[in-house]
Amino acid sequence: MKLLENKTALITGATRGIGKGIAEVFAEHGANVAFTFNSSVDAANALEKELQAKGVKAKGYQSNAAEFEAAQELAKNVLEEFGTIDILVNNAGITKDNLLIRISEEDFDRVIEVNLKSVFNLTKAVIRPMMKQRSGSIINMSSVVGIKGNTGQTNYAASKAGIIGFSKSVALELGSRNVRSNVIAPGFIETEMTDALPEETVQTWRNAIPLKRGGTPEDIANACVFLASDMASYITGQTLSVDGGMLT
Repeated sequence: MKLLENKTALITGATRGIGKGIAEVFAEHGANVAFTFNSSVDAANALEKELQAKGVKAKGYQSNAAEFEAAQELAKNVLEEFGTIDILVNNAGITKDNLLIRISEEDFDRVIEVNLKSVFNLTKAVIRPMMKQRSGSIINMSSVVGIKGNTGQTNYAASKAGIIGFSKSVALELGSRNVRSNVIAPGFIETEMTDALPEETVQTWRNAIPLKRGGTPEDIANACVFLASDMASYITGQTLSVDGGMLT
């Protein structure tokens, strides 16, 4: 059963890791996919072809979600190309970890700008068309760190906690227009980024998780499919932790 048949999804930061997993699973569920990438043109072209091979329309856009005007332009281009935007997944994000005593103002500002301001930019860009069509699902990617904090990640935790407050407010503002806003808070997800870590470190993290494994991009993508689909039509303003029981 294809849960997202004939819907158009806009996914930010989709050429690797969690974003790529979401794009692939959305396409398998019949969604047409517009996605953004920052600099990896080859990876974007490869993903475009891979998604099109699943029988859906797919197009990559080089766009910096942290820039307000670029986000407005992106939404305009996607609407022209695809006709509608039914689902927005704000997934683009970066880390610049350091202890607070050592963190620079620049590294704090940059993480807030890319992780949090981008969510404002893109949400602002899609809500008019969503309100007009009286339907839409906005899914914002937070983190367990946004819920419980983490040493050496004050900037990242602040950006991810901000996403939760922002999403709840959007849910309250747009509920009467049938536009839903929810959050996913991934735990330890194994991607290309974690592949670079020593196996011993990764195993220690796995052992601390009740399900005794790291998550996969597909685990996050499946939760996104649910929140994007009509199966979740009465769910808004919620934060779903997909973390193997980490926060339990």
